[in-house]
Amino acid sequence: MTKPNLLILDDYEGIVAKAPALEKLRTLANVTILDQPLTPATYHLLQGQQVLLALRERTKMNRAFLAHCQDVELILQTGSNAYHLDQAAANEQGIVVALGKGATKNRRSVSELVLGFMLALVRKIPQLDAEMRKGAWFENIGETLDGKTLGILGYGRQGQTVARLAQAFHMNVIAWDRSGSSPTVAANGVQFLPLADVLATSDVLSIHLKLSDESRGFLTRERLYAMKRGAILINTARGAIVDELALIDALQDGQLSAAGLDVFAVEPLATDSPLRDLPNVLMTPHVGWKSEDVFYEFVAIVTTRFEDWLAGTLLPKDVLNPTAFQVERPRSGGLLLD
Repeated sequence: MTKPNLLILDDYEGIVAKAPALEKLRTLANVTILDQPLTPATYHLLQGQQVLLALRERTKMNRAFLAHCQDVELILQTGSNAYHLDQAAANEQGIVVALGKGATKNRRSVSELVLGFMLALVRKIPQLDAEMRKGAWFENIGETLDGKTLGILGYGRQGQTVARLAQAFHMNVIAWDRSGSSPTVAANGVQFLPLADVLATSDVLSIHLKLSDESRGFLTRERLYAMKRGAILINTARGAIVDELALIDALQDGQLSAAGLDVFAVEPLATDSPLRDLPNVLMTPHVGWKSEDVFYEFVAIVTTRFEDWLAGTLLPKDVLNPTAFQVERPRSGGLLLD
């Protein structure tokens, strides 16, 4: 059997090229790795590629992009979401999208960043560092996490991991989740409260909601101003969950004392965004998920998905759009159908 051609997109850091699972992947396909973003001028590189491996949401796979993917049968999508992909267009072309669900290191890396934001903002580490570099000494003073209340919006796997880390710092943890917002106490001591109570009592509020039609714009201006005055907001989920203009106002007028932001409404963040000039904002460029071990795990998972595809045993539960397989077209692999 002729090996299919597989194009790995957006390996800017060269980490995928070093992934242990890449050796296995090369035995299954003719692998090409791109270390620069695809542009309309380089879309010709998609010709003759049966499989794409996408690193999270770096390449926007809209209808215009997919129009250049006439030979693509399968997209191996690292991570468990594909917000960047036009699913309707993929379905029409019969392009199956296999999701790299099941990663655990990604969850931990995001949670560690949340904790880093909390420590830095509460202890005022960026301000102290800046003062030291100017020759000052003891010009600012912070607080501790001990005894503060952490509110978590969305108590899934990442929210639960953040809760455990916060409890190690003796924080009181409360949460709101769509699946059950009535007051309860979880086995690990996390108290579930109505949304209004979580907003009103949290010293630090961390967002862990999935982006959906329901969560888009969830933290409205009204909800931001219903938060405890002087609270800290941390967002490592998706920028579109928060009204960014209202967030800027809340940070400027003291409604919020600070924010730790890894995600933004539009990415990359505009160079003239007011967020860049606010001294009470700590920002990172959507790196919560990024670490070498996370990349390695992603590649290992999608390699397994690819093996299943070639064997015709890829499960529908691991596919974003199983209906795409109903489109008649040449294929190198398939799904395990009932």
